[in-house]
Formats: sequence, structure tokens, C-alpha cells
Amino acid sequence: MGAVHSIVLDKVSVTFGHRTVFTDLDVVFPGGRCTALVGPSGVGKTTLLRLLNRLAEPSSGVIGLDGVPLADLDVLELRRRVGLVPQQPVLLTEVVLDEVRVGRSDLLEAEVAGLLDRAGLPESFLHRRCAELSGGEAQRVCLARGLAVQPEVLLLDEPTSALDERAAAVVADLVRGHVAAGGAVVLVSHDSTFVGTVADEILLLEQGRLSHLGELGGREFR
Repeated sequence: MGAVHSIVLDKVSVTFGHRTVFTDLDVVFPGGRCTALVGPSGVGKTTLLRLLNRLAEPSSGVIGLDGVPLADLDVLELRRRVGLVPQQPVLLTEVVLDEVRVGRSDLLEAEVAGLLDRAGLPESFLHRRCAELSGGEAQRVCLARGLAVQPEVLLLDEPTSALDERAAAVVADLVRGHVAAGGAVVLVSHDSTFVGTVADEILLLEQGRLSHLGELGGREFR
């Protein structure tokens, strides 16, 4: 994995009609670190996450990846380098094996099995029908699919929302491994225990502004 120097937001604002989501955000998401975005529901955390691979666009300001504005990068290449795993899984094929191969059709079955293992699913899932998966299983298949293209930046939206404690621990290990390899992780979560386990930095988004939190200190974010 090539180390990502940073994703930088410079005076980024988002408005929808007369509603301002946030204004003049300045923040750096560095490689080799996990940054968690926390805050009340509806304040724009998912919108901020979607800005980082151009699934949403800022109303003003510039977002750069390793010093290059995202708008200057090929959007498909950007989304390989900066991969988003959404909270609500959207599966595109009938069988798990094909689902994980969506962005990498050349993957061998053994490689797909390895990706599933990293996401906490056994090899027996290779030929499971996607329509038969539970919410948590589908979420982890989406995670394996995202890992298949070897993103430098991993964007995770509520990655433990449908998972039990054991499955959440597997995702925590995956996050730590991605960071240890030089990648960046930016995640949105209301799970303060999970955030406290994996995050190197915690940013609170509230009333259109970001503030840095040193520690969760037992505080819950809903």
C-alpha cells in the first residue's frame, strides 16, 4: 500500500437550499491514522464522509488528496484509492463471490476467501446468495468488496451498526491493520466503545463546526 500523506479540507462548506450543513471546515485526515467523526444524528457526518470520494460535492472550498484537488482526479480512480463502505449495504450481484469481485474481476477464489476472512466471514460464504444474508453479513461482504481494490483511504459509515460484539472486534482489528500498513481510516460512528478502541483522533461535528476531542472520557454520542 502506498502511504497516503493526507486528505485536506480547506474552507469547505455545504449548503442544501437555505440549510447550512457546515461552514469553512479546515481539517486534515492523515495516512497511518484512524480519525473518527462523532456527533448527534443529522449534523452532516455522513455528508462529510461522502465528500471525501466525491459521492457528494462541497458548495465551496477545496478538498485535496496528497496535494491534488479531488476535482482534478479521475473519479473512478479516486474511488479506488478512497473507498466508502456505507452503513446500509447495497449488494449488486447474486452470489457473494461475485460481489467481492465487483471491482476486481481477476481475484481468485482463495483471494476472495481471504478478504471475507478479514471481514469476519468464513470461506463457506463464497457461494452464498446475497439475498439470503443478514444485515450484518451484508455489511461485512460490502467491507470485503471495498478492501478488494486495496484502497489507501477507507471510509466507514457506522461499520458496527448491525454487528455483535465479536464481529465488531474483527472490524476493529481490520481498521488497526489498515492503519498499521500506512493507510488512512475515516469513520462515522455512534458506538463510543468502538471509537475509543480504534481511533487515533476523534472529531466532534456539531452545529456546523468541528472540534477535536482528546478522549471520549465515557461520553456517549447519539
